[in-house]
Amino acid sequence: MIFIRYENWKSYLRYYPVTALLLIANLVMFIITSFDGGSRNYVTLLKYGAASDLPQVSGELWRLFTAMFLHNGFDHLLFNSFALLVFAPPLERIMGSWKYVLLYLASGVLGNAIGLAYYTRQLDHYTFLVGASGAIYGVYGAYLYIALFQRHLMDEASRKMLYTLLIIGVVFSFAPGISMAGHIGGLIGGFFIYGLMIRLFKTRTSDMP
Repeated sequence: MIFIRYENWKSYLRYYPVTALLLIANLVMFIITSFDGGSRNYVTLLKYGAASDLPQVSGELWRLFTAMFLHNGFDHLLFNSFALLVFAPPLERIMGSWKYVLLYLASGVLGNAIGLAYYTRQLDHYTFLVGASGAIYGVYGAYLYIALFQRHLMDEASRKMLYTLLIIGVVFSFAPGISMAGHIGGLIGGFFIYGLMIRLFKTRTSDMP
């Protein structure tokens, strides 16, 4: 089962340096926003890079990137950090660190772009998007590709866990206040980005620790 973490912190940092850095970045930005107006304050989130369709920031595409590292409250941070901490590491080992972070960031940007475009058209009020969910669902999308087309990289128990996780995640995405479009966009993005990357690059595979 690749989704069970057996490592101590020293081993975790050695095996999954990018995942550890992403977790630290999320935590640092949460602390900064918490002490500068509050992590649920939209003015604060906008100041630090939330994605939004507000006219004064709608053309600032860099926000699609920075929004990945902001979270709306501790519960939001905790949920995403747990998913990143537990489920993302095996993909870093499978792909190698730089390909993994490229997929993670590209999925997050794509998820935010799709979410922002969707809600701008669907809602009659302005939209604010923050969170690592799109990027994390991109990781799930990559796992889905592996489960379907690279079965030798994932054991049967892990495939069942992944399918259960995806079903729960998709259903949860329709809850109020959740960016359903961002989640689905990240998931689809991760699936196709991973498929493209293994064709463009010779993906290094590694045994799980």
